[in-house]
Amino acid sequence: MKTQIVLVPGPWMGAWCWETVLQRLRGHGHDALAVTLPGLASAREDVSHIGLETHVEAVMAVLEERDLRDVVLAGHSYSGLVVGQVADRMPDRVAHTVFIEGFLPHDGKSMLHAFPERLRRSELRQIDDNGGRWPAPDAGAVGDGQGLSARQAHALARRFVGHPGRTVADPVKLNRPLAEQRATYVICSLEHVNGQIAPDVTAMRAAPGWDFETLHTGHWPMISTPGPLAALLARIADGAAVPETAGERGRTREGA
Repeated sequence: MKTQIVLVPGPWMGAWCWETVLQRLRGHGHDALAVTLPGLASAREDVSHIGLETHVEAVMAVLEERDLRDVVLAGHSYSGLVVGQVADRMPDRVAHTVFIEGFLPHDGKSMLHAFPERLRRSELRQIDDNGGRWPAPDAGAVGDGQGLSARQAHALARRFVGHPGRTVADPVKLNRPLAEQRATYVICSLEHVNGQIAPDVTAMRAAPGWDFETLHTGHWPMISTPGPLAALLARIADGAAVPETAGERGRTREGA
């Protein structure tokens, strides 16, 4: 039986962003599903009660209700915090975590802790001014240097929903070191000036259970390169179903 793949969208998006990737994964023979996190189905929802823990528990509930085990759990951008915590709490259900240009969870730190202090304060002000939602970027910011056509950038921005603001300001809760997870970090090369990667991501290259992959696209690979992304996820899932030695898991692979 093929490994189940569960896809968690990044900020401002719902399960809809994975539609093409899901089709391609099924073409590779994998059972896959995508989730919409609480507060992101509609801009009209009250999100005052939705925090990071709400999103973690929502994904955990999907795995429990469907009795999914040995899952490859993939999160994009903000949702790296979500999938990393789910894998930490449910090692019996999550076989492998995939961070697609994802923020890494660090115990006691929020997503906004990855931002410089001045920018963090600015983002918090915007959330306050936007009814508790983290405002979505416009089409210009979405498409700038990210490998999207103008049409793709506008279509993506039109579907964005303001992200529940508490989720990016709440601290992470981890029970075990992140380096103990079996994981793959997917770098989208157009997102990085001069190839510079965040220090906390680079540090994971030393973790024996982590692999690194590169897709030659921008921050929205599910839109810009759904075929290569689906092929990569299928390959990760195929590998997750086969026990590996620590040395094999620790190799870095680059490819789209």
